[in-house]
Amino acid sequence: MVNIDKLKGEQLKLAKKVILKDSFSDLDTIGGVDQAFHNDNVISAIVVCDYKTMEVKEKVFAVVKAKMPYVAGFKAYREGTAISEAFAKLKEKPDVMIFSGNGILHPRKCGLASHMGVLLDVASIGIAKQLLTGEVKDNKVYVENEVRAQLVATREHSKPVYVSSGHKISLRTSVEIVKKCIRAPHKLPEPLHLAHRYADEIREKIAKGELKVDVKS
Repeated sequence: MVNIDKLKGEQLKLAKKVILKDSFSDLDTIGGVDQAFHNDNVISAIVVCDYKTMEVKEKVFAVVKAKMPYVAGFKAYREGTAISEAFAKLKEKPDVMIFSGNGILHPRKCGLASHMGVLLDVASIGIAKQLLTGEVKDNKVYVENEVRAQLVATREHSKPVYVSSGHKISLRTSVEIVKKCIRAPHKLPEPLHLAHRYADEIREKIAKGELKVDVKS
């Protein structure tokens, strides 16, 4: 059984370590990370791109047995181990990572991007397609009278995405980076789009028996 109260306590402790100021001066590389699922396994894929050109510099993945089912607000506990395993395989750590999940736009200010940003000690941005918490006013999301995220329209005739600071980055810079990483016709910033596609490719190859992987438990 998952002890949700214990996890909530851990998130509150981690949230105190989150830094909402830019921790970098130069931005050369940017990584996207997304997960796919096959049976009880989490497939985490990371694609690192050149920030200016979006040229792919590195791709890695890891497959880990899921330790718990999906519970809203606790993605890091389901996906985090696989993300950490994939991140450890990178030859060079990217300057910034974009996560498919929230940063501080979270009931305890510790969504996937914040949680993993602190654990991996990397500047991180959260992107979500659905609103987990808060109230939208003038394209900003407020939680307890604090701006936690901004809506960004990335594609015409599409719903905007919710961009929030994860760790070691400001909301303003997070939004700027996301906008600069958009490549039509994709809705998500290019590193995240590529990571999503890569994770799906790995899942399909595993499902078809074309790829044998060591699943970490």
